[in-house]
Amino acid sequence: MRRRLLAAAITIAVAAAGATATGARAEPRLKPGYPKLTWGTCTDPSLVSRKAECGFVTVPMDYKDPDGETIEIAISRIKHTVPQKKYQGVMLVNPGGPGGKGQSLGVIGSLVPKRAGEAYDWIGFDPRGVGASKPSLSCDTHYAGYNRPEYVPTTTAIEKTWLERAEKYASDCAKAGGPLLDHLKTQDTVRDMESIRLVLGATQINFYGFSYGTYLGQVYATMFPSRVRRMVLDGNVNPARVWYDSNIDQDIAFDKNMKVYFGWLAKYDRVYHLGRTAKAVERRYYAERAKLATKPAGGVLGSSEFTDIFLQAGYYVFGWEEIAQAFAAWVHKKDAEPLKKLYDKNNDQGEGGDNGYAIYLGVQCTDVQWPLSWTKWAADNWEAHRKAPFETWANAWYNAPCRTWAGKPGIPTTVSGEGVPPILLISETLDAATPFNGSIEVRKRFPRSSLIEGVGGTTHAGSLFGDECIDNTIADYLATGALPKRKAGERSDKRCPPIPQPNPADDGADDVKGKRPAEALLLQRALIR
Repeated sequence: MRRRLLAAAITIAVAAAGATATGARAEPRLKPGYPKLTWGTCTDPSLVSRKAECGFVTVPMDYKDPDGETIEIAISRIKHTVPQKKYQGVMLVNPGGPGGKGQSLGVIGSLVPKRAGEAYDWIGFDPRGVGASKPSLSCDTHYAGYNRPEYVPTTTAIEKTWLERAEKYASDCAKAGGPLLDHLKTQDTVRDMESIRLVLGATQINFYGFSYGTYLGQVYATMFPSRVRRMVLDGNVNPARVWYDSNIDQDIAFDKNMKVYFGWLAKYDRVYHLGRTAKAVERRYYAERAKLATKPAGGVLGSSEFTDIFLQAGYYVFGWEEIAQAFAAWVHKKDAEPLKKLYDKNNDQGEGGDNGYAIYLGVQCTDVQWPLSWTKWAADNWEAHRKAPFETWANAWYNAPCRTWAGKPGIPTTVSGEGVPPILLISETLDAATPFNGSIEVRKRFPRSSLIEGVGGTTHAGSLFGDECIDNTIADYLATGALPKRKAGERSDKRCPPIPQPNPADDGADDVKGKRPAEALLLQRALIR
């Protein structure tokens, strides 16, 4: 457990006018007479190696009640190494989720090319309820374990079991989270970001957000436009589709990406022997999945776990070979151990193992009211399933606790970038987690922004992984504020090669470690759903 590093409590108050759905500003302010944040040592090895400082910022649980109960936001700082006259300010970072741990993510400053990251203080933070922040929400660490029902509810018994599981998880979270569940909205975390700015004494912030982190950036820029200096938003959430509709959008996009992956497996049939065409590999996948639905491998790894393992291939190209090797081991040798290792790696079920999932729901279920009628959920998801069977029902059950979630739903911020300085947007064409049309929508709402497209790529939020066209553009922007010239129409402003698909014949082609230091692996692990 991380020790508390504040010398004394810092209390944050909020201005009288509350932020509204249209983005009226309400800037938290420090009460007079309280000390500033004091820093101490970190315990995370990646931060220790970078000589980072760690601490906590105490903020109100409810910004409408600044004298009420408080919570603590765990933060870190890796200071700039350039002369003071070249200093560019603080850079807050967020890996997404919602629910992603970010306190250690400040180390990614070293991944920016041309040493452009050295001019910033990189500020990592675990959002409220996450990781080292206090309290940290966990509801049921066994919820995502083995022996779960088949995802596709082909019988009323399967549907009933999943509905009961989802309702039980929501009930467990209500008990575990209590009043915190009413204060996990995106707007709450945005106010925490503003509180961090205040306690650091910064006039403005820079911000680097991945995935859901892009939505934090969008909402912060809407609520506090004068506090924005520079922003890099990679893998943009569509602000017009939060959150029920965006999950349906994901289902269609992931199905397309899996067809790309099956095509890649067919291309390397001489290596994996899983089928010579994408269709043949796809048939093999669904055939094996059907077998596991009736007879789980090793008695534990069934069709649902099988789907979850392959889902990672829809997010990133980085693990394609490992998944392919595990698939081949199962098909040809009936060796389930490689599949099980992959599942265990992506589903930490230790103490607090469901923290990310609990906060994911805590944010998405309360940012906006979800449909209460299961009839609507069923109709919408069966319609999507007919077009996109790979992930639709898995995604539906992942979000199903939102039907009975205890937290009070709010009204999403109407995102607007009018008056916001130039910001940089990034997306690959076939990003499934945050489909490309979301970046087009954000570009439209931020008229001074520029969008880089990794043309044809399927990787989600893949900047700072060695794509020189993209990463050098980021470096230039962070160094000088220069952006690619904006083009006319609803399109990207600069087109770059995507993160390349791996080549199994090329040793180390899929080894991020071979191209990048440990920070790249930390970034990859941090970029969660």
